[in-house]
Amino acid sequence: MNEFTESSGDSPAERPWIVLGTTYDVEAWIDNYNRELQYSIGNARTGGYGICFRLEAGGEIYLHTNGDGDIMLDVLPDAQWVAPLITAATSVPDLGRQVWALPGDCLTQLIFGLSSLIASTRIVLSHDFRMKKL
Repeated sequence: MNEFTESSGDSPAERPWIVLGTTYDVEAWIDNYNRELQYSIGNARTGGYGICFRLEAGGEIYLHTNGDGDIMLDVLPDAQWVAPLITAATSVPDLGRQVWALPGDCLTQLIFGLSSLIASTRIVLSHDFRMKKL
């Protein structure tokens, strides 16, 4: 059984977050997350798979990367307080939207910037990123 799946094997389990202290730690986490995500989705290439970050101070952020490596973030309303940090970490301005489109080359900085704010993560196999609204 995979460490990301609950004992029932039906859905990905929520995992407590360990703060990542260096960019090396972040890149190792990204590599591990990518392998676990690929394992979880298998051959079913449905849209909206990624990861959900539950924040310590409240709210959730859903992250998805596309085939080109670009990042789609769905920052739920109760997590909008983190928008200034996303801008600071990625240099992408806050346009007041719930869904952010970010270049893939800022993934390490994004995860590093959010790391101390994350309570837990879980693999998401289907999430509506409202891609039509971008």
